[in-house]
Amino acid sequence: MDIRKLNKFTSCGGCIAKLPPGLLKDAVSNIPKFNDPNLLVGFDTSDDGAVYRLSDDIAIIQTLDFFPPMVNDPYLFGKIAATNALSDIYAMGGEVKTALNIVCFPQDEDPAVLAEILRGGAEKVKEAGGVLCGGHSINDKEPKYGLSVTGTVHPDRIMRNNDCQIGDRIILTKPLGVGMVTASYKAGEASQESYEQAIKGMQTLNKYAFEIAAQYRIHSCTDVTGFGFLGHLNEMVNDSYSIRVDSANVLYIPEAWRLASEFLLTGGGQNNRTFLHNKVEFRNVPLPMQEILFDPQTSGGLLLSVHPDDADALMAKLGTPDIPCCTVGEVTEREKHNIIVYG
Repeated sequence: MDIRKLNKFTSCGGCIAKLPPGLLKDAVSNIPKFNDPNLLVGFDTSDDGAVYRLSDDIAIIQTLDFFPPMVNDPYLFGKIAATNALSDIYAMGGEVKTALNIVCFPQDEDPAVLAEILRGGAEKVKEAGGVLCGGHSINDKEPKYGLSVTGTVHPDRIMRNNDCQIGDRIILTKPLGVGMVTASYKAGEASQESYEQAIKGMQTLNKYAFEIAAQYRIHSCTDVTGFGFLGHLNEMVNDSYSIRVDSANVLYIPEAWRLASEFLLTGGGQNNRTFLHNKVEFRNVPLPMQEILFDPQTSGGLLLSVHPDDADALMAKLGTPDIPCCTVGEVTEREKHNIIVYG
């Protein structure tokens, strides 16, 4: 396999390859519920990982994620896929402990390419402070890679995705537009500069943003991946409140606006729009900005719901070249729609 053509085997890669949220929701609804008092967070809440209490002081977080490549360099693909899988532990408020490789790879291709994928993944597990313990592989014509990850958290410090409080500010810790940029770059329609911006964000662990955020009053947290900014923000809403977004404050890779204007979009983004059509209200938001907000992200940033009195201080700590961030909105009294986006 020519390592410069790794993603030639895939029609779509990264979190763009996720199943549509509507289909997934219907499928999960048929799984029987498990009534175990130690299961603190299960699949029924659309959260980032499962949490099971072992004692009064320790709960384990379990999560997994894997996908086809969205880049041609196998080493870089391994790093991005691992970073994405590790992110759910931070989104739940925990620390990474162990990880297992999940590998799909053609048995008649160059094993050196697989070795590079695994090397990239292992380096990110080590950077996260975890231990890579093994894994499982199958023969598949389409390469895929990811991790099953176990972390720990105190049962009283779990970060659920929908425990926001009215008045909270919503902070985003990575720019959007990754899905459109990587897909367009593959087709020769996006610049090297934009591609490199996307790559930098995708391989940056959310560990660093969460370690800073944990010093402040954070009420809720999730990460932005295949369901896009609006899809994951929607999962932060419950029946008690809505979230208002000022789209003018949202960070995105600058070229993403041009790509959206020229309808260089992804199927995943359109699936997200369809699923959210009756949950989001746009008020004077240009179409390119709407598409950026629906765009599937691979290894995206965190969405943090922070006490309003802590928001400015947290932004000041987070705002570095390595952790670009923005205050995108606030939690309000319940309105007709889950999310209201202003232009």
